[in-house]
Amino acid sequence: MKKSVIVLLHIAYWSMYIWFLAILLIRGDNYLNLNLVHDFFLSGPLGVICFVPSIIGFYVFYVVLFPNYLSKKKLIVLAISSILASVMAALIGDFFLCIKWKSKILFETGWESAIGITILLSFIAFVHGIFGLVIKGFVTAYSDITLKEDLNKKNYEMELALVKNQINPHFLFNTINNIDVLIQKDPIKASDYLNKLSDIMRFMLYETKADKIALSTELTYIEKYIELQKIRSSNPSYVNYSIEGSFNDLMIEPMLFIPFIENAFKHTENKNLENAINIKITINKEMIIFECENKFIINSQNKSEHNGLGNGLIEKRLLLLYPNKHQLNITTHNNIYKVKLTLNNVY
Repeated sequence: MKKSVIVLLHIAYWSMYIWFLAILLIRGDNYLNLNLVHDFFLSGPLGVICFVPSIIGFYVFYVVLFPNYLSKKKLIVLAISSILASVMAALIGDFFLCIKWKSKILFETGWESAIGITILLSFIAFVHGIFGLVIKGFVTAYSDITLKEDLNKKNYEMELALVKNQINPHFLFNTINNIDVLIQKDPIKASDYLNKLSDIMRFMLYETKADKIALSTELTYIEKYIELQKIRSSNPSYVNYSIEGSFNDLMIEPMLFIPFIENAFKHTENKNLENAINIKITINKEMIIFECENKFIINSQNKSEHNGLGNGLIEKRLLLLYPNKHQLNITTHNNIYKVKLTLNNVY
């Protein structure tokens, strides 16, 4: 939701509140009671009573309690915090009353009147706080709906980009040429690599059409992809790939990790480097952690492309598939490009 619309929404709320107060000031002959108007809006204590706790309560609930507790469904903490926030707003109102009128208003009949006024101010703050939660909830829900609609509109574009990335002509061309050369040197190994390439093509054409696939299938694809990439280098320490943890029957969306791995191979030009590419996947009961880092040569073209397949598209896809359930960190330091993707609550 646009900020201007949110501002108008707040203006409308407070305008309606002032209008409600104005109705209370109308006398039986439909004229405003000017003495009460003066007391409400100019210098009287009723202005403090009606506006100080209401404003504080509304915006504490709106800015603090909703995002920290209600949106995270911490209802017990929300209830306790709501009471404390209402009392705090009331005490601030008491403070303003004491500054302006010392103890004449608050302690007119002793502690009995002070407690009564404090309870009244707490109630006013609480009521406005509830309205603050409702309005914040409406703004948040509308923003989420708008975001999802926007992501759905761009999802087709992302899918096209991912399909284009899956069927990489350059990768296929090099792999087929390498297998062709290997046929004469080691036919058995060449056949094994050809089967791996066939499995990868089958995965691209069929498995990726499903909304979710077994994590084991995704990891098998990654392993075969790495094996085919290794054909192009005689360096056994060129790539390190490891998996920690048990994935059992875990299901994930297809092609989550491979775009980062493809970029790593694409931008690691020196295949004689030790540990040029390191890929690690850690799986536990709460999350999946994917880490991929590669060494690269700095130049302007490489730098611009490395941000390329569109990290923007990948991030939008993750936002669509794992809203509030993922963290993606991408860093570049000392010629090392590192990606760390954490998926939470995937079970």
